[in-house]
Amino acid sequence: MGQGKEVKTRPDPKVEIQEKGEIFFFYRPKVDREEAHSPDDVQRMYIVLRPESGERAVEEKQAPDSGKEGRKHGKAEEGHQGGHGEEEVNIEEQPLLRLVVMGKKSLPEPGKRGRPYWGYVELVTTNLDDIKDALEEEEYSTATRGQRRRPAARALGEGVYRILKHESGRRAATHTHLVYKLELPLRGPGEPQDALNVEPEASFLVQVKNPDPPSSGSGGGGFRGLQNKRRAAFPARLQGAFGSRRYAPADPPDLLNYEGCELLLIAASDDVEEELGLELEGEVELGEEDVEEEQAAARCSDLVKMFGDVADVKPLLSGTWD
Repeated sequence: MGQGKEVKTRPDPKVEIQEKGEIFFFYRPKVDREEAHSPDDVQRMYIVLRPESGERAVEEKQAPDSGKEGRKHGKAEEGHQGGHGEEEVNIEEQPLLRLVVMGKKSLPEPGKRGRPYWGYVELVTTNLDDIKDALEEEEYSTATRGQRRRPAARALGEGVYRILKHESGRRAATHTHLVYKLELPLRGPGEPQDALNVEPEASFLVQVKNPDPPSSGSGGGGFRGLQNKRRAAFPARLQGAFGSRRYAPADPPDLLNYEGCELLLIAASDDVEEELGLELEGEVELGEEDVEEEQAAARCSDLVKMFGDVADVKPLLSGTWD
């Protein structure tokens, strides 16, 4: 459906858009479960970000021979699990995909301030098949339980997103937001969307964790996070964005282009326009007749086109569990 567009509804020079693109939400039922009917049946929740334009057309990402992208092709050095090295990708000409895992298997409630939700970038790639492989069904053997099956992911939501810088408060402290607006499900959030806090639109503060934090003080916010070898290894330019801080804004968004990048999502608002003076609009507006037809929605859906052969799209199109 594309990256959509945004409309400023009031003058606000303190909002600066850094990245625009498509956002897709998925969940995976627990191992050996045929279906999921509640959050208790969910093993993982994923967010896929596909940047399509931004403040700069060229973004920096991990080197293709590092992280999962490299290991898939047998190129990464043993023991290096976080993304490292660097290459440039023109996101307006070449696909770039990030697979984010949410630790709590849901999003924070966007309209309710509370504890940050931790997540991490599991996979960064320019190859769509790498993401499809990560979402598809898998059978594997264990020493104690024999053959087991990891069910395929289910599509939960599709929409447009923005990563933006925002200045607020007397001290004009700059922070970054991840804001999105759903285009599917058509009828608004259904049972799985409500249960996993995927609202029709939302704004979250997003902070990136320093993979090499200062040793003094606790200051970790209670998130133990990934093991050292799984953390991202940022190039010096990006590592310098942290200074002596344990967390920093996602500025630039290139920080999210390294596997093992740990992040916090902090609920900000469920009304993007009221909070930021910015209204997001999707690419496709379906008429009333089309609303009654799931096939019409599927024809317009980039998620269905890209991932429909590996991920069940029923929750996306109907707003119901499996």
